[in-house]
Amino acid sequence: MTVSALVMAGGRGSRMNSSVEKPLVDVCGKPVIAYVLDALLCAELVDDVYVAVTERTPCTVRYVEGLRLKSVVTPGKDYVSDMGFAAQVLGLGKFLAIAADLPLVTGGIVDVIVSRYECCGKPALTVAVPVETKKHFGMSVDYSFKMGASDVVPTGINVIDGAKRYGDELLDQDIFLLDKVELAVNVNTPQELQIAKNLLLANRQKNV
Repeated sequence: MTVSALVMAGGRGSRMNSSVEKPLVDVCGKPVIAYVLDALLCAELVDDVYVAVTERTPCTVRYVEGLRLKSVVTPGKDYVSDMGFAAQVLGLGKFLAIAADLPLVTGGIVDVIVSRYECCGKPALTVAVPVETKKHFGMSVDYSFKMGASDVVPTGINVIDGAKRYGDELLDQDIFLLDKVELAVNVNTPQELQIAKNLLLANRQKNV
């Protein structure tokens, strides 16, 4: 099974205190969204890549167009509403939605997530990481929920059957707890940006 991918790139990123749109924030010489796009394009189980933007991210629109990828302008209401809007406009079937601020994500991890969705038997899958992992790497936690006895945090990655109704109506979903730094590190603040840079540089040194 393959899926389409929808990169959610409509946030202005007010916590970054930067004049640069959040998806274009530089992480070791590349916009943060470039890492996510590279991962999706390398994933074997992703066949098409789209980018959801808003009126707040006009420079991101131009960047995406320069890569010859299709973007769709969403109302900018909230993550879930914009995701549903984009999926409807694009006519997506089963698709993976991913936040544009995950610079460590890889194509291999994306394939693991899609494979888990294929066998979970539910119309929706939410990927989460333990709160402890986020805190270990110095990341902020805005929202968490219980999974058994553990506190977990959504990563900003979901897989959804677009043929099903969603939005105001909650879909039956599986929770995939994947304890990986690649999913725990996202870029919302200058401090988190520095953490991401440090980890990317450390990874590069290991691979030299």
